Amino acid sequence: MDIVGFLKSQFICHLLICYIFIVSGLIINFIQLFTLILWPINKQLFRKINCRLAYCISSQMVMLLEWWSGTDCTLYTDPESYHKYGKENAIVILNHNFEIDFLCGWNFCERFGVLGSSKVLAKKELSYMPIIGWMWYFLEIVFCKRKWEEDRKTVVQKLLNLRDYPENFWFLIHCEGTRFTEQKHQISMKVAEAKGLPKLKYHLLPRTKGFAVTVQCLRNVVSAVYDSTLNFRNNENPTLLGVLNGKKYHADLYVRQDVPEDEQECSTWLHKLYQEKDAFQEEYYRTGTYPAVPTIPPRRPWTLLNWLFWALLLLYPLFQLLINMINSGSSLTLASFAFVIIIASVGVRWMIGVTEINKGSTYGNNDNKQKQK
Repeated sequence: MDIVGFLKSQFICHLLICYIFIVSGLIINFIQLFTLILWPINKQLFRKINCRLAYCISSQMVMLLEWWSGTDCTLYTDPESYHKYGKENAIVILNHNFEIDFLCGWNFCERFGVLGSSKVLAKKELSYMPIIGWMWYFLEIVFCKRKWEEDRKTVVQKLLNLRDYPENFWFLIHCEGTRFTEQKHQISMKVAEAKGLPKLKYHLLPRTKGFAVTVQCLRNVVSAVYDSTLNFRNNENPTLLGVLNGKKYHADLYVRQDVPEDEQECSTWLHKLYQEKDAFQEEYYRTGTYPAVPTIPPRRPWTLLNWLFWALLLLYPLFQLLINMINSGSSLTLASFAFVIIIASVGVRWMIGVTEINKGSTYGNNDNKQKQK
């Protein structure tokens, strides 16, 4: 192993990366809190500022993928559509099979300059999570409780509020509602059989209500729906821990553009789309490629420059504090520092654990079981 690869695998480096992310994230959240005074005065200025502040947080995650692990991403798409990416508002449908598929979705946004303004449909619990959850609150992210009867009014109102958003944005949505596991897939296909729908081999049954409402509410401002299917070469199953360890992956992302013609037919359109996605997945496993022109979008330097800025700003006072603590020779001070390191280590492992498939939500299990009763 080369010296750079060795350093990337060391836990102390992981702690420093997480320290920079957590402290800078909390600082940015604090700044975002003060931007609330702009909302009644100049809502559009509030939005533009928060897009830049959000970028300072989310780009650090993308930096890990692009620069730290050096993961490559090849985009397979229609050349005519490629030139429109980042220049129009769009709904982006993502498959939900990998632990870092959200990170690859952000990478897709970053390559075309819409990372700071990207939107998602997220579960309500995430809005209480410091840093990313709070960042999303200021970005006017659409949160839901995953109970449609309670969510519908709130979701519709939040989506309608985005109609006058001043920045180009992509609305990222996982129509399956939860990450793919074999258990959830078996339950989902029982529901498909009960409803007389074609079974899927590599995806869960898509949830159509949220997608239909999203299309309906954003139809006047969204130019297209981008269907994206993500895979990794050599049958790799990448993890956030692998990225943090500097492991390099190669992602292949197939993107095609379409728009449902009739709002009332969104459900049928989406089910047909997922049948096609299943066929594309089958083809990829068989041939290792997608039926489109491969392109590697240029990597932009801003994610790295943003991270270097925060690293220089935050690491100096940390090292200064460590030197002062060591020079003090106080056993209590050193014990307190060791305790903080242990707590930080547990916190880092917890944050990584949130992304792990085997610790994912039971949403797909419980909800589908109820539908079968």
